Amino acid sequence: MSSNNGSVSLPVIDFSNSDLKPGNPTWDSLKFQVRKAAEEYGCCEALFNKIPQDLQKSMNEASEELFQLPLETKQLNVSEKPFHGYFGSSSSSPLHESFSVVEPDIYNKVETTFTNLLYPRGTIELSKILHSFSEKVLELDQMIRRMIVESFGVGKYLDDHMNSTYYILRLTKYKAPETTEKVTGLKAHTDKNIISILYQNQVEGLEIQTRNGYWIPIKFSPHSFLILIGESLNAWTNGRLYSPYHRVMVSGNKPRCSTLFFSVPKDGYIIKALEELVDKDHPLLYKPFDYSDYLKRRIAEDRKIQTEPPLKDYFGS
Repeated sequence: MSSNNGSVSLPVIDFSNSDLKPGNPTWDSLKFQVRKAAEEYGCCEALFNKIPQDLQKSMNEASEELFQLPLETKQLNVSEKPFHGYFGSSSSSPLHESFSVVEPDIYNKVETTFTNLLYPRGTIELSKILHSFSEKVLELDQMIRRMIVESFGVGKYLDDHMNSTYYILRLTKYKAPETTEKVTGLKAHTDKNIISILYQNQVEGLEIQTRNGYWIPIKFSPHSFLILIGESLNAWTNGRLYSPYHRVMVSGNKPRCSTLFFSVPKDGYIIKALEELVDKDHPLLYKPFDYSDYLKRRIAEDRKIQTEPPLKDYFGS
């Protein structure tokens, strides 16, 4: 369906309040705002002031430096797992490339499995930047996920849910297309993980598809983040939360860079809809599934985007 005329905008939720702690009135108010946004849009713009401006600046500069490395060096960021290593441009996404840092919240992992591979002589500063940025964004991820769990009254599953994931930091770049017409930087897709948190430079391009099929161009304030619900959280809540299609459409002569922080189900973790969220008005939508198995199937079969979310094709009840 065609793009929206701009009359619809995403909810904006402020997580910057210093008194924002579980159980207090501000927390209780925000958690229902988060749930409503996740139900209606599958996303929201988050205002979050825990990341100092100098760290944001350092993160942007580190990203720029990484993408200037020779291709053969970039390709050292490799993994057997899908979406866990370097992705270069391809015939389907000629403008896009990305790095992945697995478990960026663990400093030694950043240093040994990412930084030291790309810089054999070492660069402590890069490791510190990636780790520090990830630690701060992790706070936002855990805050949002806890709010969602509490909003459904299923707090007894909180520890299991929080311990079921690990994290990936992905640095992406879209080359400037050098045209005034919008071109596809990344085709429409849903994220497959739990939650995605996106931070970008001030070059726009991200678009979200609403439940009624309209595409909304997303505009960020300089220090805000976009929160996206993934298919795995959609399944865990038995479809109560929406996992939206999104895409990147770029134009102009400036490259677009973004940083994404993913919470990802651990290998072997079985995603199963909570029994409390299955009833006559909300029948079971998905059979239990192993996230790692789902990811491998998606890559192996190279399925095209369909009207139905791809997850339902595999594990629909």
